[in-house]
Amino acid sequence: MSGEDPRTVGAGWLALGLFFLTGCTAVAQVTTWSDESCRQKVRAQLQSILTEEGEQGDVANRLAVNTTVVLAAGSLGPRPFRVSSPSGAEYSFFMQRKGEGCLLQLFGRQKGFTRYTNNLTYISTRSLDGCACAE
Repeated sequence: MSGEDPRTVGAGWLALGLFFLTGCTAVAQVTTWSDESCRQKVRAQLQSILTEEGEQGDVANRLAVNTTVVLAAGSLGPRPFRVSSPSGAEYSFFMQRKGEGCLLQLFGRQKGFTRYTNNLTYISTRSLDGCACAE
């Protein structure tokens, strides 16, 4: 970097830092677990994504029901969560606040030694209409 103007180099690093900061998405948590329609929506959307990913219908349903029960019962705060399937696949999700509502984001999956993560455009997204989220 010899010979470069330090102000130019500093401006480049600042621009790169701002790019990464604006690309970040805050993880949220559902705040309306007491609402039956919200719990049903989360379950249905989880099942929809798992089925789309190739899980059998009955397995996807059981995983979605169990995951929704665990998420609704705990107060772990906003954080990503994983769903492990008997098929050997493991799915990584998080909730995202979107306006007054929530989105369910699938951002990673792993099966055996194959791992795929997409935290820019996500693998799959579902709206959780009727649910509220907080960061």
